[in-house]
Amino acid sequence: MTDLLPAAPPQPPVQPGLITLTHAIYALHALSILIGVAGSAFLIGAFLFGVPSIVAVVLNYAKRADVRGTFLDTHFRWQIRTFWFAMLWAAIGVLLVLTLLGFLIGLGVLGFTGLWVIYRVVRGWLALNERKPMPA
Repeated sequence: MTDLLPAAPPQPPVQPGLITLTHAIYALHALSILIGVAGSAFLIGAFLFGVPSIVAVVLNYAKRADVRGTFLDTHFRWQIRTFWFAMLWAAIGVLLVLTLLGFLIGLGVLGFTGLWVIYRVVRGWLALNERKPMPA
């Protein structure tokens, strides 16, 4: 019996230097997380405002055209979205913390966002090690 699903289109070859760069970007995000965990700052604050993560996002945008059409493009999108969605949820959490009734909910949102960031960095980095794309 023939396979009813069409074959996936072939991916263009990826330059090894771009794979190394993508590992470095995950490492920069992980460094920001470690700084947040080990330091006195909130994990999410260190991730969003720490120099390593800011450098990582700048690299994502600067090299995005170089990875277009490859499986690395999905990783760059994953990394960029992780940063910006974490920024959105952190802003919501801070606004809730500033209100009297939403203080505990805001702390919960900030804590959950920190855990979500850890999950996204770990999941993405593991997929990169296996040379797999990230979901859309």
